[in-house]
Amino acid sequence: MGQSVAVVDVNQVANDKPTGYQRGSYRSWIAVAGGLIGAFMAILDIQITNASMKEIQGSLGATLEEGSWIATAYLVAEMIAIPLSGWLSTGLSTRRYLLWTTAAFIVASILCSMSWNLESMIAFRALQGFFGGALIPLAFRLILEFLPDNKRAMGMALFGVTATFAPSIGPTLGGWLTEQFSWHYLFYINVPPGILVMVMLAYGLERKPIIWDKLKNADYSGIITMALGMGCLEVVLEEGNRKDWFGSELIRNLAIIAVINIGLFIWIQLRKSQPLVNIRLLGQRDFALSTVAYFLLGMALFGAIYLIPLYLSQIHDYTPLEIGEVIMWMGFPQLLVLPLVPKLMQRFDPRYLAAIGFALFSISYYMNSHMTIDYAGDQMITAQIVRALGQPFILVPIGILATMHLHAHENASASTVLNVMRNLGGAFGIALVATLSDNLSRMHLAHIKETLPAVSAQAYQYINDTSLLLQSAGSDSVSAGNQAYALLAKSMTQQAYVQAYNDVFFIMSCLLFIAVIAVLLIRKPAAKSGSEQPNEMH
Repeated sequence: MGQSVAVVDVNQVANDKPTGYQRGSYRSWIAVAGGLIGAFMAILDIQITNASMKEIQGSLGATLEEGSWIATAYLVAEMIAIPLSGWLSTGLSTRRYLLWTTAAFIVASILCSMSWNLESMIAFRALQGFFGGALIPLAFRLILEFLPDNKRAMGMALFGVTATFAPSIGPTLGGWLTEQFSWHYLFYINVPPGILVMVMLAYGLERKPIIWDKLKNADYSGIITMALGMGCLEVVLEEGNRKDWFGSELIRNLAIIAVINIGLFIWIQLRKSQPLVNIRLLGQRDFALSTVAYFLLGMALFGAIYLIPLYLSQIHDYTPLEIGEVIMWMGFPQLLVLPLVPKLMQRFDPRYLAAIGFALFSISYYMNSHMTIDYAGDQMITAQIVRALGQPFILVPIGILATMHLHAHENASASTVLNVMRNLGGAFGIALVATLSDNLSRMHLAHIKETLPAVSAQAYQYINDTSLLLQSAGSDSVSAGNQAYALLAKSMTQQAYVQAYNDVFFIMSCLLFIAVIAVLLIRKPAAKSGSEQPNEMH
């Protein structure tokens, strides 16, 4: 009896609303499209500066070490903004919050292009990351709340483009803009789509009043502990390898602050009836397993985007634009597959599709685990295509599986948790592959040096032949000998790094099979009753 009343009430609410704002309406699709373009911009800006960091550092008079904070500032601010998005969008209204944050993101982008020194660039990048961070989880939430169930898979496919395609083409687009124009255009490019996003959201989202009680009765203890914990954790992960991890006093102190505050945040959220983020959702088996898959997806995606450019620049001296031309193969092929995934989900169990996607991602890493010194960008393209084909089979089904048993009021927290986990996975992935690459390369180099006496005849022959070749090119005998020894040392170092990269690719391949197991352990999807469907933005 109670359930029947609930259904009538929900339907009554839906009927009382203006038809233009109902789920699946023309305006709803405009709002979702605007949210997705905004999320695409925010995710693109994570990677777009990477290929042009040398030019930015040179213009601002910054060292390589100092320049790393340009990317870190964006990521830290973004990580803090994502958990705040649910509370602020509920209090201010989704329409008002998205319009304000998009406008602020455009202004912050323009300020980045006007930076006069490193400090100003870091400050403006932090602002850009904070306002851009709001756009990502809300795009996911708009899909859950504005699209009907039979179109949700299509919405998740479109969100997959923002989450995986944007970082794939970021280095390519950034390198091209810098070569053709200047690094300032990395930020100017946000203005036209940003204005388009504001127009689409203003049209597609319904005007609603500010809920002052929601803003006044904020979970301030949760906000403070979350900001300190997540912010410090992001810095530890981004800067840890560059600063020798816990050999650095800064990293040790930030790690302690992160652990204490994240622990306090979890404790506070579990005790509150209206928490900032409902982490009790992690007590639900399907949602918890989905977050594990999201974490590993972020680790694999951003690990590859970090590792491949590092290999190509270090071993083969590729330029940023050449690197971008290889990385883009991780992006474009998936556009051919994405439209097919929603149709495949109507015929096949989404758990099996997600498992196939993770398996393809794992295979692509394994394909890169047998490289030689001659293995360059052309040889990497096949593995990149396999990786690209696997990504759509992951994001679309996982988004559906994670939210299939949730109620409308849980959408905001679900979107927050999933996007935080993907971002954290990316940060962990980059930290892991960077640390493993450095440590394993040192180990392999030491092993090569130990075995050199056993092959001293070949080494002597290499030095002699190289020395004679250099002398014939005009060097004197002493200089030619020194240059030959230097070339041997360089060759040994390159071989050590190639072996280290092979090991890292293999380790990441193995880790991705954990995700295959996780998605197969999710319960089989079941149809939701009409009373459980979200019918409006709350």
